[in-house]
Amino acid sequence: MRPTEGLVREAIFNMIAAAVPDAIVLDLFAGSGALGIEALSRGAARAFFVDRGEDSFAAVKRNLEAAGYQDRGLVFRSDAARWLSTHPVEVGTATLALLDPPYADTRALEAVLRGLDARLPGGATVVAEHAARQPVPELKRLQVDRERRYGGSSVTILRTP
Repeated sequence: MRPTEGLVREAIFNMIAAAVPDAIVLDLFAGSGALGIEALSRGAARAFFVDRGEDSFAAVKRNLEAAGYQDRGLVFRSDAARWLSTHPVEVGTATLALLDPPYADTRALEAVLRGLDARLPGGATVVAEHAARQPVPELKRLQVDRERRYGGSSVTILRTP
């Protein structure tokens, strides 16, 4: 797991502050669940956490319980791109997606962004943390709203019309 640094996490939530209250959140590549739990602490209604790692799955469950949000979070052990295609109800109601894929897996970011592009409802916000050297692919619906660089990382905010 490579948790999002506190400075970057704070910057992310400052950029998307208006999108968080009452949001239905997808925390994809959840790791420890820090991003989704932060969204819940800032007023998100519900969060779905997805990570394929057994350690991450257990960590998110522990962290949700420790934070007192186990009733507002569901944890799935799955590949994020596959989960998007097998959970249309959850994806179709999401208003905020948070992605922090492994930087070494350059295909993961593109696959998940394409899945979100095809399935998210209008008005949704996507936050993608990725290696600064990796560009965000051109997508049909999701449009880049903002991009910030933090050392070797970039945070790209995208929105559906």
